[in-house]
Amino acid sequence: MFNQKTRPIIIIALVTAVCLIGDSMLYVVLPTHWQDMGLSSLWQIGIILSVNRLIRLPLNPLVSYLYRKISARNGILIALLLAISTTAGYGIVNNFYIFILLRCIWGFAWTFLRLGAYFTIIDYSTDQNRGKCMGLYNGLYRLGSLFGMLFGGISADFFGVKITSFAFAFCSIICIPVIFTYIKKSSRGMVAEQTKKESNFSFFENTHILPTLCIGLFISMIYQGMFTSTLSYLIELHNNSNISIGFFIIGAASLGGIIQAIRWSWEPWLAPLLGSLTDQTQGRYSILIISTAIASISFSIISFNMPLAVWLALLLILQITATSLTTIADALAADIAINSAKIKIMTLYSLLIDLGAALGPMLAYFMNQYFNPYASYWGAACILLIITLKYSTKAVSLKKFSHR
Repeated sequence: MFNQKTRPIIIIALVTAVCLIGDSMLYVVLPTHWQDMGLSSLWQIGIILSVNRLIRLPLNPLVSYLYRKISARNGILIALLLAISTTAGYGIVNNFYIFILLRCIWGFAWTFLRLGAYFTIIDYSTDQNRGKCMGLYNGLYRLGSLFGMLFGGISADFFGVKITSFAFAFCSIICIPVIFTYIKKSSRGMVAEQTKKESNFSFFENTHILPTLCIGLFISMIYQGMFTSTLSYLIELHNNSNISIGFFIIGAASLGGIIQAIRWSWEPWLAPLLGSLTDQTQGRYSILIISTAIASISFSIISFNMPLAVWLALLLILQITATSLTTIADALAADIAINSAKIKIMTLYSLLIDLGAALGPMLAYFMNQYFNPYASYWGAACILLIITLKYSTKAVSLKKFSHR
């Protein structure tokens, strides 16, 4: 796993993990500590957790353009400095509108990080290991989510949001020397040469690409948007603000952080493993429909009354499908990009998953508040069922073709 060809991917993934700590902390802390952080209404949570994704929609083309002018090192360094300022800001700000500004700044940082990683993966991967490389990147950078959600939820419950935010910002500062040591200096733009080769590519002439890229849109809307932003709320709704597990009493924010952290703990090995499986002949679509079918069933029954242990197991099953589907969607997009226009396709794909992730929290809190407390999960089940039915036919046809 750790060789010269994958080292650039690993370095960017680990730097991204450090930058992600403060953002991940916010997803488990804000739904239960929102009044302590200066908010006055539940709907403001959805806006704050969505605005960083919305701002990335126009930023994706901008950052893609900037990477034609600046090197990977400069792009990642800009992202790290912005991440430090926003993470520290979460502990200082006590105003809804300033919170929105901080989230917009974080959106700019994340766009630099993700596009830099996508371009790096396409350059260093092959048809035989692209899924594995995507899984490796997803698994390693999610270590930041593991740390942020696990220790963020627990630390906020015990020590408060301010101390937690400052501690996480300090962790990011330590990463600055890593960038200068391991990301090589360059006077040329990261994608300057590749951009020239794509000047004649048009999406209007390649409309068949869009349906595959939209898989990423729906997966990010459901998992990065709806599920991640409402998990603490879901636990509190389905049980109580404090849950009794054996001899322990645990808060909803802490339990939400632990459940999210369990996923991030298996991602470094499970995501590359699943990615490797999809690298096999026609493997991506087969694993896609299995994952979407399981996820659809799980979301549809999440509101049922059942023993707490069974219900928590259901949440973990959903987390496994999140790992699988995120890796598959990224690999499918990279497959198309490597054979067409790398920069334009990955920029559009990045924009689409940001759109999905931005819509997710807003739709979830709106549907849960005005229709039914579980409405967003039923909606997710329907979308995943449609994807299962649509691509089942394609998976079968590809399997028949491969056996000829």
